[in-house]
Formats: sequence, structure tokens, C-alpha cells
Amino acid sequence: MTDLLDRRLLFVTGKGGVGKTLTATALGVLAAERGLKTLVAEVDGKGDVGRLLGKPGESFDAREVRPGLSVMTMNTEDSLREYLKLQVKVPVVGRIGPVAKAFEFLGTAAPGVREVLTIGKLTYEVRENHYDLVVVDAVASGHIIGQLAAPRAIGEMVQVGLIGNQTQWMTDMLEDPEVTAAVLVALPEEMPIVETLELAGRLENESGVDIGAVVVNRVLPELFTARDQDTFDRLAADAPVRTIAKRTGLDLAPLVGAAQLASSLRRTRAEHLRWLREQLDNNIDQLYLPELFTAELDADAVDEMAAAFGAELGYA
Repeated sequence: MTDLLDRRLLFVTGKGGVGKTLTATALGVLAAERGLKTLVAEVDGKGDVGRLLGKPGESFDAREVRPGLSVMTMNTEDSLREYLKLQVKVPVVGRIGPVAKAFEFLGTAAPGVREVLTIGKLTYEVRENHYDLVVVDAVASGHIIGQLAAPRAIGEMVQVGLIGNQTQWMTDMLEDPEVTAAVLVALPEEMPIVETLELAGRLENESGVDIGAVVVNRVLPELFTARDQDTFDRLAADAPVRTIAKRTGLDLAPLVGAAQLASSLRRTRAEHLRWLREQLDNNIDQLYLPELFTAELDADAVDEMAAAFGAELGYA
């Protein structure tokens, strides 16, 4: 198995709300801390990666936010401008709004064209050795298959000329397991895990892209043992709680209820994690990231998650 950070291109994906952007950002931070010149590329254009790192802003041109760590935000017009300049060798001066609108129309009429432009930018950065590692905060799981499979699909339709040559090297790079991998992010809950397993199967069958790891986010710490749970159950009975309250003046009902809930959630999620491990290919790493008990995700939360990532990968 190729170590996750030995790859050159990682696509981090998952359903909305599972912590995909936080995971991608933390992975980029970890890579930079380990001496890799790293780019975190945000595909959806929201600027959340920079905000998490305390450097808000959106820019197609990569900007360094920490030593060895740069971020960029994809957008159609700048992507098309760079493609015309670097690949088609057409100089572009000023805005290309009309051309970009025509491209949007073409992208709607011919599925895969827009995706190839995005994939082309990301693979180009790797091919030209601008970075040791490119981490992509990719589209959500419902769209990632179409994006990763686009170069192969377009290449099958146009097998000669400029487009045929370009989609071929993109496809070769995407389907090389020592270079490219997908990182699937899930939660320790039934539906996210079911959807992650479905996505893993589709990736293997439809995209040719290797699965580098499944990351389970928001894993609760094991605070209590089974014996503790039995104690909470006995304390939760009306008579013991009332007796303690009468003798000490302390109402333990809310505290005991909270402890029962924490223990129950941990046990339930542990069952989901065991089921995921049983269903997942044994060659795919399953990594756990902790629940962050914080009201706001910021640079400190990213650093905490990066440290957890490092421990899971055996770097700590």
C-alpha cells in the first residue's frame, strides 16, 4: 500500500456536512508540516479553506497561507483563461466573459467538458511538479464520479489531436494508484456509512481512481466502560436519584442522563464503525478523526485535526 502522503494528488470528498473541507484542510496542514510543498485547491469556490486557516479570501492564483502551504479557489473564467494560454497557446488579454459564457453553454450541452477543465488544472500542477502534493477539497460525493471519470469519457469520444492527447495523460495520472487517490469522508452514523460504501463501490467500478482512505469524522472518545453504564442505569432509577437529592441536596438526574447519552452514542457509533470495517475492502485504510467540542471551527481546530490525522497515519 502506498502511504497517503506519498501520493501526489488527493481528492477529498463526501456528503455535505461530514467535514470534507475541514478534513482536506487538515490533511494539507499535516503535509506542509512534514516538509511537503502543498497546495489545497478548493473546487466549489466558497473560500472556506482560507477562512479555516485564518486567511479569508478567494483567488485562482495560489497564495501561501503558511510556510509550504498554499491555497487556491477554482473558477470557470480563470480556468479557461489558463487553459487557452498554456494548452491551446492562445494569448488572452482582458476579460473573456463572452467566451466563458459560451463555454458554460458547451459544458451544459456536453457533459464532462467543464469537469475536464477542472481536472486539467489540478493534474497540470502535479505534472509540472509545482507542488509535492495537491489536496483537492473536491465536489460532494454525488458529483465526484462524473468529475473523475470525465477525462476518460471525453478521451474515448475524441481520441486524436490536442484534446485526445491531453485527456490521455490526465487519465493516466488519475488511474495511477501511486500518484492519485480519493479520500472518502464519512460520519459514524448509519446513512453516511451506507452512502460511503456505495461511493467506494462506484469509484472502483466507474472511475479507475484508487481509494486511499476512508476518514470517519466526529468519532466520540470512549469516556465510560460497560460497568459505568450499568452504574448510570441504576442511578437513573427514581429512588436512588431522589435519595441522593434528599440527603445531599444535589440533583444528579441531568448529569446521569448526560452520561447515559454519551455512553449510548459511543456504543451505537462503535457498532457503525465495526460494520464499516467489515464491509470495506481490507486494503483501504480506515482513519478516525475526533469530535471537536468547539463552537467555531478555526485555525486551532484545523491544527488539532491535523495532529489527529498524523497520529492515525502513524507519524506521531
